[in-house]
Amino acid sequence: MKNKLILFWIIMAITFASIYVIWKKPTSLGLDLVGGSRLMLEAQTSDSVPKITPEIMDSLQYAIENRVNAMGVGETIVQRVGAKRLLIEIPNITDTAKAKEFIGQTAQLEFKRPKKNFDGSTTWESTGLTGKDLKKALVGSAPATGEWLVELEFNLEGAKKFSDLTKELTGKQMAIFFNGKEQSAPRVNEQISGGKAQITGGAEGGFEYEQAKEMVDLLNAGALPVGAEIIQEESVGPTLGQDSINKSKIAGFVGITAVMIFMIGYYRVLGLISCFALIIYALINFAIFKLVPVTLTLTGIAGFILSIGMAIDANILIFERTKEELRMGRTLFTAINSGFDRAFTSIFDSNVSTVMTCLILYHFGASMVKGFALTLTIGVCLSMFSAITVTKNFMHLIFGSSELKYPQLFGLKKEEIENTYQAQETKREKAKFGVLD
Repeated sequence: MKNKLILFWIIMAITFASIYVIWKKPTSLGLDLVGGSRLMLEAQTSDSVPKITPEIMDSLQYAIENRVNAMGVGETIVQRVGAKRLLIEIPNITDTAKAKEFIGQTAQLEFKRPKKNFDGSTTWESTGLTGKDLKKALVGSAPATGEWLVELEFNLEGAKKFSDLTKELTGKQMAIFFNGKEQSAPRVNEQISGGKAQITGGAEGGFEYEQAKEMVDLLNAGALPVGAEIIQEESVGPTLGQDSINKSKIAGFVGITAVMIFMIGYYRVLGLISCFALIIYALINFAIFKLVPVTLTLTGIAGFILSIGMAIDANILIFERTKEELRMGRTLFTAINSGFDRAFTSIFDSNVSTVMTCLILYHFGASMVKGFALTLTIGVCLSMFSAITVTKNFMHLIFGSSELKYPQLFGLKKEEIENTYQAQETKREKAKFGVLD
């Protein structure tokens, strides 16, 4: 009994912690609920890229995902559509023009050396050191002047290129171009072997912070492997999203209430226990959604509500097995243990098959199907904990030391209880399947 009390308080602690998470942490909502922007991007061929291949589209998708994430917009979706298009969904963003401009920029970083022409003029030529050799970029400031600048750190190959380049150009200028525009052309005084460089603003006063930050974001996101054009733009209004949320709340409330009424009416006390376990299950499940975090879409909410039905289904299997044991004349404690043990295999097999189906849907399905699969997977896995741990603990605490005096509280009639298989166990902990000392 002591261990069961400890488990009970652990369950209560998890429940209160879940309530705290739900109260404090905001819910991440998808495009269909909170509104936002939906863009369609199409890859463009060029002289250097005459054909759009799946490998190029994979690189383009990766680069766009990095760029959108660099904007600080949570839970965006970048999905392939057809052979050369990407569907981009950005929830809860108001400055669509900025998003379009940011996604479409090339982020081309080049280091160039001076070149003397035949007419005596000087131009710049490429050195082969580009943004592809970059490891990361950071916003920094000059210690002496406080001007904003961009700090660059090269990868191993880029660091070697930069070291050789500065050795070659010692005493000469080296220009830094970003998207075809000269940013600075400092004089190289000595070989730089640390693999680091700085970009300062060409104008007096240096970069504005916003300019430096945008440049850093684009450099970290990487250059697009191929030209891309936004061919379609669509806005999803928040009114539609709020209406969907309200309808989902009503549907969820009606569904859960109907399930609880059925469980209490059919299983009586057992049904009441399952309702408390269901509430705990729903709180923990929703807290996990916020901690992961899971972006809730309409399909995701559908998966969550369906997982509640799966959780109740496990309780029904357990209760039916327990009632069968009671009909055979077993004592209450033995019937509870035996009911859980006999139902476990069916519950486990059912949940494993559901999770496997969800994994297939998540891997091969579209974005809306993935939300459904993810929430259903989390819910089904958690339902095992709810049924096997929470419900069983409540039943042991309430009925562990009592006798079956009122079968009607379990939805049974007295005449259904057999007397031929009754037994008195010397140790209740061993009372499984009628095994006695």
